[in-house]
Amino acid sequence: MGSKLPSSRRELLKGGALAVGAVASGAIGKLVTPAKADTTTSFALNEAPMIASTDATIAYGVRSHYVTSVRIQEAERATPANYTDFGLTDHIYTPVADQVGSFAPSSLHYFATTKGSFVPDIDPAQHTLTIQGMVNNPKIYTLADLKRFPSVSRFHFVECSANSHNANQKTAQAAHGAHSNAEWTGVLLSTLLKDAGLKPTAGWFIAEGAEEVKGADTMPIGKAMDDALVAYGMNGEPVRPQNGYPLRLVVPGYEGIRNVKWLRRINVTDQYMLSMDDFGHLRRTEAAAALGQSWGPKSIIQYPSGSMKLPEKGWYEIAGLAWSARAPSPRWK
Repeated sequence: MGSKLPSSRRELLKGGALAVGAVASGAIGKLVTPAKADTTTSFALNEAPMIASTDATIAYGVRSHYVTSVRIQEAERATPANYTDFGLTDHIYTPVADQVGSFAPSSLHYFATTKGSFVPDIDPAQHTLTIQGMVNNPKIYTLADLKRFPSVSRFHFVECSANSHNANQKTAQAAHGAHSNAEWTGVLLSTLLKDAGLKPTAGWFIAEGAEEVKGADTMPIGKAMDDALVAYGMNGEPVRPQNGYPLRLVVPGYEGIRNVKWLRRINVTDQYMLSMDDFGHLRRTEAAAALGQSWGPKSIIQYPSGSMKLPEKGWYEIAGLAWSARAPSPRWK
């Protein structure tokens, strides 16, 4: 390439450099490009209204006020009386039609209510996880103890067993709002069971949460040794209170209620134990318990979906999610 550029190109590149420099230095206003001698073309930086930052918004960011997606009360399964008690009964759905990408932000993640609008207020410095039963060395771990173990971060969905279509539902939101995918961070349950000295005759484990009406479910020890996760992180921050702060069991592919929140105890046994979780799912036999284990793949069309109105005629991309109990995370299509 020659060492000399035509005068017009030199001026154009010089003008571009000035514009970049002005933006980088924080200059705000109108910039004039001295591109060609016979032109006075100008352009302005974005002149939208400016929003003043506050200590609160700088310390912990907030979304744009133009974004209005919120979680939705389960409606088409609930009675009218229950539906008026937002957040007090039934499930709180993620807004699936507004989801961008393949996982839900923590603030919009699906959850099931327990005792009305109340959730345990747990001091993480006082919270412990007990591993007991058919282990050689029963353990009591603090949160600090758990964070000393090797951690993993994995995308897994949490889904209610009733997250499927029925004749009363008209939209993908109503049929499949009771599931979300998130990145969960924590220590594998298998790591803790090995640390406690799991006995070879162990066959089942019971996970117990700390809510007033205790969530407790019996699950196969094989699942515990496979991919069950004791999670203290969710999407890059501590697990949110409504999703089990400070510890939640994540059991990939099992019905959502088995992903016990506010986890405080793992009891290892050699036989299936009768258990009743906080929603009254009573399982008397191993066969009944198996109904809550993994199920096959599912998919939904998120956009456009029922009840949506497209703004004008033309081409639109059809988007949706497909996921499976045996896959590590939903796939965006």
